[in-house]
Amino acid sequence: MAETTQSPNRLTNVIERIAAIRADLAPTAGRIADFIAQNAADVVHMSVTEVAERAGASEGSVVGLCQQLGARGFQQIKIALARDLVQPVQFIQEDLNPADGLADVVAKIFGADLRALQDTQNALDIGELARAVEAIRKAKRIEVFGIGSAAPIAEDATYRLLRIGINARASVDSHVQAITGSLCDRDVAVLTISHSGSTIETLTATKLAKEAGATTIAVTNFGRSPLLSHTDIVLHTLARETQFRTEAMTSRIAQLAVIDTLIAALALADYERAVSTINKTFDVLSIKRV
Repeated sequence: MAETTQSPNRLTNVIERIAAIRADLAPTAGRIADFIAQNAADVVHMSVTEVAERAGASEGSVVGLCQQLGARGFQQIKIALARDLVQPVQFIQEDLNPADGLADVVAKIFGADLRALQDTQNALDIGELARAVEAIRKAKRIEVFGIGSAAPIAEDATYRLLRIGINARASVDSHVQAITGSLCDRDVAVLTISHSGSTIETLTATKLAKEAGATTIAVTNFGRSPLLSHTDIVLHTLARETQFRTEAMTSRIAQLAVIDTLIAALALADYERAVSTINKTFDVLSIKRV
């Protein structure tokens, strides 16, 4: 059933909210507010880092203004701006429209997914991939962080790492991530999966892990984000859904492709061990099948 009532927690009318408080803002907050109001259509494509740089402010100041506007953080402001600016159907999938038939839906969804894979292949840095393989091979333990839509990707990555004989553990709870990050050391490599690179839970955990001495690896969408400040190695995806939605499938398909590539490279680097472990785990899992 179509939604007919507005949720009390839904943030709307961002530009009007800015106008209402603009006269009372401090100079820094005022610059940020003016930038958002004057560039709303561009802001929905940007990270908090990019907005801070363009407005001549800190990321903390951007988040602070967002909270003054009634949001939990910058991501909620982006979503609210997009909702104010675009047709509701674009929150289902960009480029769709209500007149599309099923054949159109199939063509557009598969086209978007294929484009995300092709763009990600071009964005993936082979040198960074090699560094990630080396870091994981050297580490005694791999911690994998992901939350929300990235959580199943983190769990899949952990499963795949275990299947080739690499000691890995997924943390998909924010409290567990924070504790795990703080308990890392130089023998640990952390693999963080975050499409936006701005998710506060995984951002905090990755920062804690890096401060504790771990080598940090991120699978994140191309562009500037706060996560990059706490990451040693970056494996970029390139999914267009950043424009309006952060929960569609294109980012996860791109992330899975990067993880698949990383696992294959790791397996080839330690071929005998990987094959031996795959065979052993296959035998173990065979008892689970009828």
